[in-house]
Amino acid sequence: MTHYEATLHRIHADETPRVRTITTADLKDALHCGWEDFKAQPSHLAFVALIYPLAGVLLAQLTVSYNIFPLLFPLLGGFALLGPFAAIGLYEISRRRELRMDSSWRHAFDVLRSPAIGQILLLGLLLTGLFLAWLASAWLIYRAQLGLPANVSTADFLRATFTTFDGWVMIALGNSVGLLFAILAFAISVVSFPLIIDRHVDMATAVRTSIAAVEANPRVMLYWGLAVTGLLVLGCLPLLVGLVVAMPVLGHASWHLYRKVVG
Repeated sequence: MTHYEATLHRIHADETPRVRTITTADLKDALHCGWEDFKAQPSHLAFVALIYPLAGVLLAQLTVSYNIFPLLFPLLGGFALLGPFAAIGLYEISRRRELRMDSSWRHAFDVLRSPAIGQILLLGLLLTGLFLAWLASAWLIYRAQLGLPANVSTADFLRATFTTFDGWVMIALGNSVGLLFAILAFAISVVSFPLIIDRHVDMATAVRTSIAAVEANPRVMLYWGLAVTGLLVLGCLPLLVGLVVAMPVLGHASWHLYRKVVG
């Protein structure tokens, strides 16, 4: 990164970020801007976004290969917790396009040379810890409610899950616990990664700002969380292939949402 680019990249890291109140119109505009960013550079954005669906397919294959099929849904659902971390290259592309700098695909990896990379990785480790804690919780719930043999077939697992009382309790309890993990991950990461990339603040400041943004805009942030979930679900339906579009659009939209929320 040149001195000129570094100067543009750094925006008063020592200032305390100010949180704005936003509306649903801002969400629509953020999604629109994310779509425009994707259309402007679809090839390299799709390339970067392939990391997400390919990792999902790999996780699904591992659950089948090692007879841990009961963790397939928790893995795929919980993998969304890592979405903000996986999108750091997309945030960098958005930042560069905003500054009218070269935004070819290789610059998606410039964030790895950012002075704030340590804080980015630290926050990524925090989300990874939440992801692993969710998997452990899901496994404990499964063992407590069903506890089927390790070599259980897919048909028997599905039958026990959807046709027994314990199976329905497992579904209800698992979804409730998963929702708590999702809310926590969303609150600490909705604007924190873009903020660290943009202003080089420390992780604690970024997390506090992200939580403050959710507290200042609870209804709008709820809509945003539902929109993100809905688009990721749609992207997962055709064997995760739709994530090649959904992931970059959401990544760029998240950057534009950050711009609207953080003064």
